[in-house]
Amino acid sequence: MASKTAATPKWLPEPEPHDFAAADHFLQLVLHERHVALAVKRLHKRRMKSRSFAAKDILRAAELVCLPADNEGVAAKLAEIHEGKALAPVQLVRLKWGPLIVADGYHRVSAAHSLDESTLVPCVLVSVP
Repeated sequence: MASKTAATPKWLPEPEPHDFAAADHFLQLVLHERHVALAVKRLHKRRMKSRSFAAKDILRAAELVCLPADNEGVAAKLAEIHEGKALAPVQLVRLKWGPLIVADGYHRVSAAHSLDESTLVPCVLVSVP
């Protein structure tokens, strides 16, 4: 495997269809169903309008720790990065109160962070009440 600094993630221009389903499933665990529907609708609408944030800032805003590189999902994403495969942007939901929600892409953020905590990660960011 290449050194930590040898690989730089490549990113797709927008989330893939299965990423929206994953976001929907996760959001059902943490939001009321009407907010889930609104968040997913907004994520679809903004899918082509990603913004980039440092991996360390995403994790901090979401009050999450970086998953270790040997985590199954993170290791798979790191392998994809080293193979030159492009990853989907991360889907984020901002609430009026509380931490940022990583609706889809926690493993991707952790993989990027493990390469360099300042790695810029493209994100689709929406707000819900």
